[in-house]
Amino acid sequence: MALFFVSCAQQNQQGNISASLSAKAFEAEIKKPNAQILDVRTAGEFQGGHIANALQANWNDKSEFENRTQHLNKNKTVYVYCQAGGRSAAAQAYLINKGFNVVNLEGGMSNWKMNGLAVEGNTNTTQMLVSDFDKVVKSNKIVLVDIGASWCPPCRKMAPTIEKIKLQFAHKFYFLAVDGGVDVDVMKHVQFETLPTFIMYNNGKEVWRKTGIVPEAAFIQVFDSLLKNQQ
Repeated sequence: MALFFVSCAQQNQQGNISASLSAKAFEAEIKKPNAQILDVRTAGEFQGGHIANALQANWNDKSEFENRTQHLNKNKTVYVYCQAGGRSAAAQAYLINKGFNVVNLEGGMSNWKMNGLAVEGNTNTTQMLVSDFDKVVKSNKIVLVDIGASWCPPCRKMAPTIEKIKLQFAHKFYFLAVDGGVDVDVMKHVQFETLPTFIMYNNGKEVWRKTGIVPEAAFIQVFDSLLKNQQ
C-alpha cells in the first residue's frame, strides 16, 4: 500500500506535469539525483529554516523571481515549497506556463516540520503567515487543517488516522498542517485552544471542528456530507 498522499496531478496543454505531494513523498522525491528544490519565500524566511540544498527566489518579488528562476533546468523537475502552500502553488502555475515540470510541497514548510523532517538554518524564527493560511483556505473547496506538533503525544496518536483519511479521500481535499509550537499567529487567528485541533473548511468557511483524539468515522462522516453536497 502506498504510504504517501498525492493531492493532485495533472498536465497542461504543453504536457508539463503539475503535482502536489505530502511531506514524506516530497522528501523521497528530492533525494533523487540532481533534484531542483526551490524555496519561494523571502530571504528572511529562508534563513529561518529551509530544506537542504534548496534555492531561493521570493515569489512576492516579481523581478527577483523571474530573474532567478530563468536559470533553472527545464529538463529536470522543480520541487517547490513555501510556508503553507499558497505562494508555492502560485509559483508552480507560473513555472508550468514557462515549460517546467513542477511538484509542490503540500502544506509547505509547516507540514514539513510537522512531520519531523530535517531543516537547515534557524528554525525558531519563521511561522506561517495568516495571509498564507487564509489564501489556502479560500482557494480550495475543502481544506482539513491539522494543528499539532511532533512533540505532542495525542498528535502522534492521531497520525495514523490522518494518513488513512488522506488515502481514502485522495484528490478530494487539501491538507494543511499548522505547527502547534511555531505558528502562533495562525492559532490565534482560528481561536485555537488545545492540541491537536482539526478544522474543516468548505469554500472558505469553517464547517467542522474537533479537538483531541477523533475517531476515523467522524472524519469520514463530515467528508461524505461535504462531497455529497458538491454533487
